[in-house]
Order: sequence, then structure tokens, then C-alpha cells
Amino acid sequence: MDVHHFSTDALDRAERFGRWHDMTAAALIPTVMHSDHAADFRAEAHVLDLGAVQVTAMRYPPMTIDRTSRLISRADPGYFQLSLTLSGEMWLSQAGRETALTAGDLLVYDSSQPFHGVTRIDDGRLGHIVAQFPKALLPLPPREAERLVALRMAADSGFGAMLAQFLVRLAGDGASFSPSDAPRLTTVLLDLLAGTAAQRLDARAAPEPESRRRALFLRIQDFVHRHLADPGLTPRTIAAAHHISVRYLHRLCQEQGVTVSGWIRDRRLDRTRRELADPAQRRTPIHDIAARWGFRHPAAFSRAFRAAYGCSPSEYRECAQRQ
Repeated sequence: MDVHHFSTDALDRAERFGRWHDMTAAALIPTVMHSDHAADFRAEAHVLDLGAVQVTAMRYPPMTIDRTSRLISRADPGYFQLSLTLSGEMWLSQAGRETALTAGDLLVYDSSQPFHGVTRIDDGRLGHIVAQFPKALLPLPPREAERLVALRMAADSGFGAMLAQFLVRLAGDGASFSPSDAPRLTTVLLDLLAGTAAQRLDARAAPEPESRRRALFLRIQDFVHRHLADPGLTPRTIAAAHHISVRYLHRLCQEQGVTVSGWIRDRRLDRTRRELADPAQRRTPIHDIAARWGFRHPAAFSRAFRAAYGCSPSEYRECAQRQ
């Protein structure tokens, strides 16, 4: 399985902080960043893409991070982000909670709600791992998931310890897995998080084991992620690849609160959004980026993009690359 590496060390000092900001906006979610170390910002990231879940291990100097209402209204992928602090200290304010974290602490935060974060370390660079995934994948009732946001979870025992060990192993040894392992790794990660959350929330019962239907849904999600660029990706082709009927495919997706076509469209739009925000793609025509991700008709793509993000693709590119 491919692991994508990014480091500011090879860049000119004046470019380092800006490129780090652009990388995190494209790989994770757009935020506003400030750092006293911006003049010489030495940072690195290793990104493992499991399809439905993305795991990013990062090391960087202290900074402040804000996810503003304006950024959310402009583009919100609807993700939960699970953070494991490896070194340094972090402080996060979201959903009316203020949470302090040190090495070994776990936290879930929500891309759809504003947050303010501060990171610090006495010497060197902070280290943490972020696993990002669509909210619908978390096997907890919505009300329980809301209670989990910005709530510190210790990783020194029980499910929390198992989850932290799994994240560290996944981030450090991702290249040893094959693409076909991605659905199983995703299942393990989300089940460990659900178990950790159940313990932390003092739930009456631990979540049920992964069902065959959910395992099938994860395989379908992985298939869709790997074929997003194919204009011929349709409910019929997805169903045929998994030896199920189109009707059963629609029922599976309905159970997860999504439609097949809508989920494909949203994932494609998210990929185009990331490339529009990527400075390395600034000279690539917008219609080429759209076609690369399965949008055959530029006008239809522009309408879908505006409906999703409230602005045209060209306006989004201009704003994203100006920040």
C-alpha cells in the first residue's frame, strides 16, 4: 500500500509554512494556521490512504489552528478526525468543551463545527497521528457520537490502549499492507474506536461486532474510492462487481444514510476540491481536473460544485490559493 510523504526540508525557508498549510488543507481539512516558527517551519507528514479512511502521521513546530465558520460554509466534507498525541501538548476548544491533551491521549473532533486548537512543546517538534473518515462510518448512534466530540480518551488501558497501538503500527508500517487489506484495516480501526468510545461514555453495552452487511459496505466504499476516476462508475457496475443486486446496494447505502449516486458525487467533488486547492495544480485547467475525477460535462460539474460549496470552482481555487 502506498504511503505519501511530505517534508518542508527541501523547500526554501520562505515557502515552508505556506506549503505546509496547503498540504494539510488538501490532505485533511482547510484551517487557518499561525506559528511563531513560520519563518523556518520544518515539518513532515506521512499519509496512508485506506480509501474510506486516511491516516496521517505528522511532526511539526508549535502553532495555533482554527477551523472557522466561514471555512465550514465554504467546504465541509463531513468528517470525524481521530487524533492521537505522540509528543508535546495540545489544547482544543469545540462544541462547548475545552480539552487539554498530552502524549498518549486520544480525541475525536468534527469538521462540521468550528474549533480552536493550540499545540506546544518545550523543544523540538510535536508528533501526532490523525485518522480521518466520514461520520457515517462510526458505528455509534448519532447522539453518542455527538457526546464523543472534543472528549479526551486515555490510551493507557482497555480499548484505548489497543487503538493507540494500532494507529502507531498502521502509521509506521503502512507500506507492508496491500490495497486489498484496506477494508479490513478500516473495520479494525473503527471497531476499536467504537469500543474506546463506549468505555469512555460509560455506554450500557459495547457496540455489536461488525456484521457481514457492514463489511460488505466497507468493501463497496473501497471499490468506489479506487474507481472514482472512472466515468462509468454507476450503481449497476458497483453491484455487479460485488455480486449483489442494484436494489440491495441501494438498501445498504440507505442504512448508512447515503444514496449511491450522491455518495459518488460527493467523493468526486471532494477530490476536485483538494486539487483546486493544491498549488502544484494551479496551472491545470479546471475542466481537466473535473474530467480526471469522472465529471464528463463541465457545466454539470460547475453546478454540482457550486451547490456543494457555495461558489464556482474558479472562485474556490482563487480563494484557497490566496490563503
